[in-house]
Amino acid sequence: MSRYRGPRLKMIRRPKDLPGLTNKTLNPKKARIAIDQSASKKISQYCIRLEAKQRLRFNYGSTERQLLRYVRIARKAKGSTGQVLLQLLEMRLDNIVPELGMAPTIPAARQSVNHRHILVNDHIVDIPSYRCKPRDITTARDRTSSYDRITKEIESSQGEKIPDHLTLSLSGGNRPKGLVNRIVNRDSIGLNINELLVVEYYSRKA
Repeated sequence: MSRYRGPRLKMIRRPKDLPGLTNKTLNPKKARIAIDQSASKKISQYCIRLEAKQRLRFNYGSTERQLLRYVRIARKAKGSTGQVLLQLLEMRLDNIVPELGMAPTIPAARQSVNHRHILVNDHIVDIPSYRCKPRDITTARDRTSSYDRITKEIESSQGEKIPDHLTLSLSGGNRPKGLVNRIVNRDSIGLNINELLVVEYYSRKA
């Protein structure tokens, strides 16, 4: 299944926010209609797990194949499979960039990475799924278009809290620098989701 490219508000109509997908909010009247419609239907356990999986996939903009691969990696790792799965998704470059305020959403961050606006440890990285590690430094590429694009996004996001596992430096006239302090923990993840439902959904596939 390919990456979702349809209307973003359609995906939060339940209503359930997807901070990685969009900053837009649903009209309260439409939100109430969605709640009333969902409350009148009997939802199966499979549907609950499927919905959790779809929310995770749409929020991080991953394809079905990518998400299944992450689940398989998480199963082999030490610790809670669900927590490791979220850490794998959270440490992707296209998620780190908006968390630092260098892009408004994950789709916008993916575009910046694909267009080679982002450097990691002073090297161009144009792979959105690149997995960042502790002590990695993310900066804007040293050219006018990249610098202007990133600094404009940072200015517009001033006041928004940066997660504890990241640090943004704006010292002097230098390029903005984002530092990965450590692997993200569960409390720092902004998406409200029960990751165990996703693991259960993939239990027969992974």
